[in-house]
Amino acid sequence: MKLSAADWRRRLGSPWWRGAAAVLAGALPMLSFPAPSLWWFAYVALVPWILLVRSAPTARRAAYDGWLGGLGFMLAVHHWLLPSLHVFTVVIAALLGALWAPWGWLTRRFLAGVPSAGQVVAALFVLPSAWLMVELVRSWEGLGGPWGLLGSSQWDVEPALRLASVGGVWLLSFLLVAVNVAVAVLVAVRQSRVPAIAGLVATAAATSAAWVWSPRPDVDGRVRIAVVQPGVIDGVGGAEKRFVREEALTRQLAGQDVDLVVWGESSVGFDLADRPDLANRLAALSRQVDADILVNVDARRSDRPGIYKSSVLVGPEGPTGDRYDKMRLVPFGEYVPARSLLGWATSVGKAAGEDRMRGTGQVVMNVGDGLRIGPMVCFESAFPDMSRHLARDGAELLLAQSATSSFQQSWAPEQHASLAALRAAETGRPMVHATLTGVSAVYGPSGERVGSWLGTDASASEVYDVPLAHGVTPYARFGEWPVYAALLILAVPGATEGARSLRVRRAGPSPRVPPARTAHESPARPGR
Repeated sequence: MKLSAADWRRRLGSPWWRGAAAVLAGALPMLSFPAPSLWWFAYVALVPWILLVRSAPTARRAAYDGWLGGLGFMLAVHHWLLPSLHVFTVVIAALLGALWAPWGWLTRRFLAGVPSAGQVVAALFVLPSAWLMVELVRSWEGLGGPWGLLGSSQWDVEPALRLASVGGVWLLSFLLVAVNVAVAVLVAVRQSRVPAIAGLVATAAATSAAWVWSPRPDVDGRVRIAVVQPGVIDGVGGAEKRFVREEALTRQLAGQDVDLVVWGESSVGFDLADRPDLANRLAALSRQVDADILVNVDARRSDRPGIYKSSVLVGPEGPTGDRYDKMRLVPFGEYVPARSLLGWATSVGKAAGEDRMRGTGQVVMNVGDGLRIGPMVCFESAFPDMSRHLARDGAELLLAQSATSSFQQSWAPEQHASLAALRAAETGRPMVHATLTGVSAVYGPSGERVGSWLGTDASASEVYDVPLAHGVTPYARFGEWPVYAALLILAVPGATEGARSLRVRRAGPSPRVPPARTAHESPARPGR
């Protein structure tokens, strides 16, 4: 049945229809991320949401549409969590979706009705800035971390990766929202098309300038890195079986002149200090392949209380002493926030039965002939600041050891693997993303792919010829400057609104004027 424009307007007048439309509109950007990876869709994916919010009858309803759209966005991007967290996924999405309520209010404030040229120009800066604030707040580890930042949808687009070297994923998110705002104005407001077109032209010009003038990493060497991906191991004794398979796959690397072998997250399920037999087997492997091995130990430590996830470097003589303990833990997956209140989550999903312990600082390790590597674990690769700090501390190669076996048949493995491309481009350092069960991937210092991915159906060891580079990207030097710029942009309308409210309060209420009376009015009942 085909609905007319009047039918649509009537249905959107219903709170239920409008709410459902907001949730659906907010979910649309998920198609821009892997696995669909329709990167071009990100430039228009927000348009339906913007058009819906600007048509809200009241500011309160606009904020409500922003919240429901945020719920749809968070639920769609994290839908693969449903088998693990069940209904709690919806609760988290609803809570985090509220972050978009101010964005919805601002969208209506600047774009409702027939906005002036000045309002459109302001919207092209204010709305992307407000979106960036949402991404900044939800990037806090305790709220789930920066998974699904809009800019990360451009992980496989070369010009976008160049822009990431200038302002990180933050700059990409800002520009994507600005383009969506301009397109929404072009579609809906004929009278305001000139400033919208001007905004698109300005965005294209700024992008082109960054493309031409941003420094490129200077490649000055190569290393051979081997990734060992054992694949899915089921059944009793999984940790022992996985270790045996990883041993067999690593032995295949003998004679291939590798500089480093990388195993995935939780590749060793026992503390090596408690299991000298495993440490000796790893040392023997290192001698056999003539390279250090970076493993990841997920076990209760013998030298301190608690369970840690740790990147441990093993050489021909055994563990070298270089160790990195994971600092940023996955909420519910590795610890339960406010366990005394939310511990019930363990009974309805796969939340952590015992909280993992946190490391205290990042570590740069020395490997072989002076190669300096910066390890991260699991979703730490989603945090731009962590890879930036490692690069500034002298890491020549970034590494992420991960395991997404709980989400094997979902979009999560591809999404996770794509993040390493952004981190490489931002820092000008190559990055290796090694997993237990796929997707494993390697990227060069410009974020370009090196070799082929190891998919979720692979059990293999693969050698990658990885280019090294030196130099400092603008993002590595200046950090999250787009976020600071967004704060300054938002301060302008904030100050303007504050000044206007102050003037109104100082002026005081308008003087009351008594109603005019005629000769026929009753003094007791005016107007009669």
